Amino acid sequence: MKKVITLLFLVSFGFINAQKAFSGKGDIKVNVGANLQDGGSGIQGSVDFGLGENFSFGFVSTYLLGVDNFNGYYRNVPTEIYDQKPDFIDRFDAKARISANLSSVIGIEQLDVYPGLNLGLHNFGAHVGGRYFFTDGFGVFTELGFPIAKYGSNNDPFYHLNNQVTFSLGASFNL
Repeated sequence: MKKVITLLFLVSFGFINAQKAFSGKGDIKVNVGANLQDGGSGIQGSVDFGLGENFSFGFVSTYLLGVDNFNGYYRNVPTEIYDQKPDFIDRFDAKARISANLSSVIGIEQLDVYPGLNLGLHNFGAHVGGRYFFTDGFGVFTELGFPIAKYGSNNDPFYHLNNQVTFSLGASFNL
């Protein structure tokens, strides 16, 4: 029972003392978290710089730590592939992005909902995410990313790793 009461106290304290999620020009947000997707999981890091009241630009990178090796036939390759491991470029992705920060539009200062577009090493895509700040410097984030236009060779059995819907969640920091 003590654990339940302590948890309720911490959650209510976090919501009561929540801070503004996006303050506009000059605002810097850093996200660090887990990246979950089909065929692998890894880490994601991003930074966003506020340019205006509802607009930011930034960078995001992911690296897949746990990736399934490939076994079997792939596309038109006549020979079977055994236990092929992905290269670094198959595991890594970096993107530049722009976002529309909607906390002032939706009227909840502690919650920053941010849809946007990104251009990366493997595709042109979009993302939608949300950040909630419990204190002035710490919060949580979640983000969903998906490709719009893929580029590169589809002859690689690991082509799909950076060209699919991804889900990320983790901690967010205000600098």
